[in-house]
Amino acid sequence: MYQEAADSGIQGLAGPCPGGAGPPHWLSPAALTATKQSSLTSSSLSDHLAGKDPQAMRTGQRQNKGMRTRLGCLSHKSDSCSDFTAILPDKPNRALKRLSTEEATRWADSFDVLLSHKYGVAAFRAFLKTEFSEENLEFWLACEEFKKTRSSTKLVSKAHRIFEEFVDVQAPREVNIDFQTREETRKNMQEPSLTCFDQAQGKVHSLMEKDSYPRFLRSKMYLDLLTQNQRRLS
Repeated sequence: MYQEAADSGIQGLAGPCPGGAGPPHWLSPAALTATKQSSLTSSSLSDHLAGKDPQAMRTGQRQNKGMRTRLGCLSHKSDSCSDFTAILPDKPNRALKRLSTEEATRWADSFDVLLSHKYGVAAFRAFLKTEFSEENLEFWLACEEFKKTRSSTKLVSKAHRIFEEFVDVQAPREVNIDFQTREETRKNMQEPSLTCFDQAQGKVHSLMEKDSYPRFLRSKMYLDLLTQNQRRLS
């Protein structure tokens, strides 16, 4: 209603005269601007009365567009591996020279073989990122590093940091473990030891081995890697 009234006002004041001579001589440019601003205000008021916040609507549209772009990129990364060297933990040329087709093929022997190879870990991490589940691998790696801790003081602080980042409810990178395992790990935080994450780490390892690892071996990312290495050697 407010928008229609404003539009009608603009047309009546600024519309052409019956003779086609343009806007009335008594309507100045400043008056035209003020009238248009009044129309915009009326439009905003109309949206407000309808339960809409123009600023929130614009922000939501930008966020949706950004999410669509991000999902599109991730989908492309998941289906293609034209630049696999970007995910390797070394300079591209040196990395490809060190990574043989035989080594990459052995990643399919077992999940532990994959995890024992630094380029295998890098490739698997890149794959998990396309599935939004890289926190599982990051937790497993953090636990492996934690087991090397020798200082009792550092052990306690590291244990609590890992728990707060990966294990606790609503942790920033919460891993997918059952309630009983989570609570058992919480009890271990009372007196942290090198084995306090063993149960949770085992659960996450099993989850990745049964779920993500088979999909990784079937992924175009892994198959493209093998193809690239074969072409490089031929």
